[in-house]
Amino acid sequence: MIYLWAFLAGGAICVIGQICFDVFKLTPAHTMTLLVVAGAVAEGLGLYDPLINYVGAGATVPITSFGNALVHGAISEYDDHGWIGIITGIFKITSAGISAAIIFSFIAALIAKPKG
Repeated sequence: MIYLWAFLAGGAICVIGQICFDVFKLTPAHTMTLLVVAGAVAEGLGLYDPLINYVGAGATVPITSFGNALVHGAISEYDDHGWIGIITGIFKITSAGISAAIIFSFIAALIAKPKG
């Protein structure tokens, strides 16, 4: 049953993104930002972790989980280290993903030929 819930939750997040493209004519950058902020707000309100516990990968795979990770890290490090923990907590949890994005983007830039 967890597979069904994961599929439905992940699919719902993707449908929201597709609606942003098709109906609201948002650019991919605007849509991605909206979804990351939505995940961050949901985590700030304490709604994202229960969603992860219920639907699993349906909530951890989409881009909304990046916003969740940013806020989750900031909150947990704030509790441990005070105000400086807000900054350090953001990077503590998301540093692997940010590093991978930079490295793979660099490799793609070396391999791909720009159109123009």
